[in-house]
Amino acid sequence: MKKFSLSLAVLLVSCGFFLSNAQAHCEIPCGIYNDELRMNLILEHATTIEKSMQKIKELEGGKNANQLIRWVTNKDKHADLLQHIVTQYFMTQRIKLDTADYNKKLAALHKMLIFSMKCKQTTDVGNVEKLRAATEEFKMLYFDHKHN
Repeated sequence: MKKFSLSLAVLLVSCGFFLSNAQAHCEIPCGIYNDELRMNLILEHATTIEKSMQKIKELEGGKNANQLIRWVTNKDKHADLLQHIVTQYFMTQRIKLDTADYNKKLAALHKMLIFSMKCKQTTDVGNVEKLRAATEEFKMLYFDHKHN
């Protein structure tokens, strides 16, 4: 019964039942943007996801179900926050329809969303590496055109 309860709790947490909604950057538009900050936050979320995965692997099969659930929740929360920055900040507000390399930027952002989702589904650190690579791809495309 304990094993079933733990499995159910992990399933509910990983599906997002206990997560609160992230706050959106404004859509007035306010004109206050800090692209570098958002990129740094994305990379910080990726690092937090990676650490969470490592802790989950350490705790699997152990007797500390509470800590295991907390690390799963943490991993999923940071993946959600990362996805929020990608969609709400970059896709909704920063990437204009007529921007240079529009399709390449969208493809890189989509990869970030996919690998973030995969990070929620697994503890495979390879997905974090792919997430970082997609982030770097987008960063190069985005900032190269902003400074020209």
